Amino acid sequence: MAVIASVGALSLPISLCRSCNISSKKFQGVRGGFGVFAVFGEESSLEDKKSPWGTLFDVEDPRSKVPQCKGKFLDVYQALEVARYDIQYCDWRARQDLLTIMLLHEKVVEVLNPLAREYKSIGTMKKELAELQGELAQAHKQVHISEARVAAALDKLAYMEELVNDKLLEDSITTESNLASPSSSISIQSLDTVKRKLPRKSLDVSGPVQPYHLRLKNFWYPVAFSTDLKDDTMIPIDCFEEPWVLFRGKYGNPGCVQNTCAHRACPLHLGSVNEGRIQCPYHGWEYTTDGKCEKMPSTRLLNVKIRSLPCLEQEGMIWVWPGDDPPTATPPSLEPPSGFEIHAEIVMELPVEHGLLLDNLLDLAHAPFTHTSTFAKGWTVPSLVKFLTPASGLQGYWDPYPIDMEFRPPCMVLSTIGISKPGKLEGQSSKECATHLHQLHVCLPSSRKKTRLLYRMSLDFAPVLKRIPFMHYLWRHFAEQVLNEDLRLVIGQQERMINGANVWNWPVAYDKLGVRYRLWRDAVERGAKQLPFSKPM
Repeated sequence: MAVIASVGALSLPISLCRSCNISSKKFQGVRGGFGVFAVFGEESSLEDKKSPWGTLFDVEDPRSKVPQCKGKFLDVYQALEVARYDIQYCDWRARQDLLTIMLLHEKVVEVLNPLAREYKSIGTMKKELAELQGELAQAHKQVHISEARVAAALDKLAYMEELVNDKLLEDSITTESNLASPSSSISIQSLDTVKRKLPRKSLDVSGPVQPYHLRLKNFWYPVAFSTDLKDDTMIPIDCFEEPWVLFRGKYGNPGCVQNTCAHRACPLHLGSVNEGRIQCPYHGWEYTTDGKCEKMPSTRLLNVKIRSLPCLEQEGMIWVWPGDDPPTATPPSLEPPSGFEIHAEIVMELPVEHGLLLDNLLDLAHAPFTHTSTFAKGWTVPSLVKFLTPASGLQGYWDPYPIDMEFRPPCMVLSTIGISKPGKLEGQSSKECATHLHQLHVCLPSSRKKTRLLYRMSLDFAPVLKRIPFMHYLWRHFAEQVLNEDLRLVIGQQERMINGANVWNWPVAYDKLGVRYRLWRDAVERGAKQLPFSKPM
């Protein structure tokens, strides 16, 4: 579907600023694309004066950060960034107008100061007050103009973000007819008309969870932490609705075999590990890490073998390849960034489908509404939440939160959070923060209604915490509290989805990373030769 723009519908309010030499941006409607011609100029700034109202007005003029796009035609993503900077400018301009009013009120107080009456005539004071009254009236008028500008800019930004979502979803949703390009002479009043002509797009994630596609299995999946798999222990797991069991072989190498004895279908994890072989608790049959039965007590040894999966150990994690295709050379790296130490590794079994859990983890806009008793307690609700990312990528950063985030196929979410102390956010980006928390979430698809979650938490500060006894119990308690806030919602989503509700009925701008995950997964299941948001092979 063509992405369409018009001159009047998308004119940006930065071009309407009082005493501003910024030329208006010219939009050209192009069938099959979206062009923006932007020209930025200069404006004299308000006199820098300290005020007693704290940091309310201590906001940087955003014009210095506006993309250098003079004389260029921009694609839809670049145009959206220009619009976002326009919103920031409107906010900054409104703050300056309010500051002007407050400073004028201060001058009124100075004029009416009893000490001033001793050396000023009544006529002089009347003249000064009349001048100030005129300036105040003009300033109040300017505030109302700024408010109207912000409202108009938000409406236009929402429209542009709708166009971006249309562009993202066009490969996964077909339409019966193409949309005619609107005339470039459409006025601002025609915005609603243009929007009504655009078909609303959504992802269709509804109904009972279908059996997992075989193509989704052709990836390396982390299934356990190395520290949990001792030489004499077994870890039973479900992966794509099949039971498996992990154990270490004769030389300490990990193995993964089906958790069902070939003899009488007894669960093998109820047995024990004997000299690098897993022993069935029913009749003592023993299997190696490749599934071959090497011992059958009380009977003649038969040529019996159970299924096994390619299994390896890398960077403190056990990985398996559940697919039929030959495995790729090595799994992706999930190590914390340089300078971080691992403080907690937690495994949980959760009663939700892994895609719904990934949708939740890839969304931060819900935090001030959902996590009001844990990490987001006391957070204010931003007027605009953005996830900024390259046009073709599965990673980026949240604004206004100092959090970097990435979806790493097939089921991992990595995030780095800038903090000043536990539970507090600071700075405009994670790089501006002094200390950081790094998180890894692995969502292994156990079954269509169950996820095995592996959570790893790392810090680049407070190494002494690792030496505090029983600290891992405290970390687990915190993690469970946060997850429980999410689970009650996601479980409710799952119930409604199974009954036919679409959990992706109306994606908006801050859903960008979740939408891209869904488009990536859909492309995998369709067998696309080139997966979206990845570099060409």
